[in-house]
Amino acid sequence: MEIRINSLDQIDAAAEQFAACMKDSKVFAFYGKMGAGKTTFIKALCEHMGVKDVITSPTFAIVNEYESETTGGQIFHFDFYRIKKLEEVYDLGYEEYFYGGAYCFIEWPELIEDLLPENAVKVTIKENADGSRSVTM
Repeated sequence: MEIRINSLDQIDAAAEQFAACMKDSKVFAFYGKMGAGKTTFIKALCEHMGVKDVITSPTFAIVNEYESETTGGQIFHFDFYRIKKLEEVYDLGYEEYFYGGAYCFIEWPELIEDLLPENAVKVTIKENADGSRSVTM
């Protein structure tokens, strides 16, 4: 599936379309270059899923936790950009997050590829030459 986002004012509709295709999956690994729009898209997705908190990039915290009013569950948003060694992810207790049944949205999953669950959904966000974005899963 591919979703094309031509401008920022279409991101809410794109998040809604993406959410409709999530099915029973809980762990989503978002791939894309710096500035491709991973955090912006995850923010829109969390808002669509009923998160009322301020949604920010977890670059320095590594993980942000949100409560979804729509699903009644937790959503964890990870950013592994600053991870230097896999031991840091072990120390974080990644298994409780990835296998705990909550939604997990992961930025920079290529840095922890060996730790991703087999059923993690790989999502790619790409900036196109015309400035639009393509989200594929």
